Amino acid sequence: MPSLKTFRVRIASVKSTQKITSAMKMVAAAKFRRAQEQAVAARPYAERMSRMLGSLAGGATSSDGPTLLGGTGADKVHLVIVATSDRGLCGAFNSSIVRAARGFIRQLLTEGKTVKILCVGRKGRDQLRRDFAKNITETIDEVGKKRLSFADAQRVADRILALFAAGEFDVATLFYNRFKSAISQIPTKQQLIPFPVEVGAEPAAANESGAIYEFEPDEGDILSELLPRNLAIQVYRALLENSASEQGARMSAMDNATRNAGDMIKRLTLQYNRTRQATITKELIEIISGAEAI
Repeated sequence: MPSLKTFRVRIASVKSTQKITSAMKMVAAAKFRRAQEQAVAARPYAERMSRMLGSLAGGATSSDGPTLLGGTGADKVHLVIVATSDRGLCGAFNSSIVRAARGFIRQLLTEGKTVKILCVGRKGRDQLRRDFAKNITETIDEVGKKRLSFADAQRVADRILALFAAGEFDVATLFYNRFKSAISQIPTKQQLIPFPVEVGAEPAAANESGAIYEFEPDEGDILSELLPRNLAIQVYRALLENSASEQGARMSAMDNATRNAGDMIKRLTLQYNRTRQATITKELIEIISGAEAI
């Protein structure tokens, strides 16, 4: 049976851990509100821009359109961008993204495709390199370390565009967690290059009333200008969604850890009191037995 000193040291250790997890919960809660507001505010703009570009792309063909619209025309080399965090202690936030990406990567490898992995965040790299160390080509970390901004997304987007311009891949797919609530995040897969055009999308040159629009410059020039910007916007939206999901997951995880520490303290205190009472009873029995023997 452990000694009383052992119980006291263990209780003090758990109490210190509880203070840390409680402080981390409050910090995450403070960051969560701002991150949630940013993520929700970014959705309408990103979605509307995708729809607008989809309408424009409906009037252009992949042959005469920009390369970001039609891609290279091949489907052999895939770039998988896995956006995770640089820090842990956020529950299953990182694992859920990596799990979805890992399944997609294995499917591509089974089909005989070449897969290159671009990790945004250290946690994704640390998990993926156990199985796909040879496929990881680069890691971009410290994204939004102080405060997430569009410049961070632009840095990631510029790197993706540079790899595409160098002919390093044919298709780029982004994995991230879409924020739903503080306890729920949805792993999301989004194709970035070539730009996904919905089948049956109506050209932007006509609307529901039948009015015809003329563009100056034409659709191809507009797409050439806006598609790189849209790529950065979609990456920025994914990073904002990740930020809100991460803080929500960390807040929930630290809340559970704090409550679990409290339960452990209660159990250890009960065991300490029982051990202490047993020790006192044993000493009393020894004293009484010694007195009777005399």
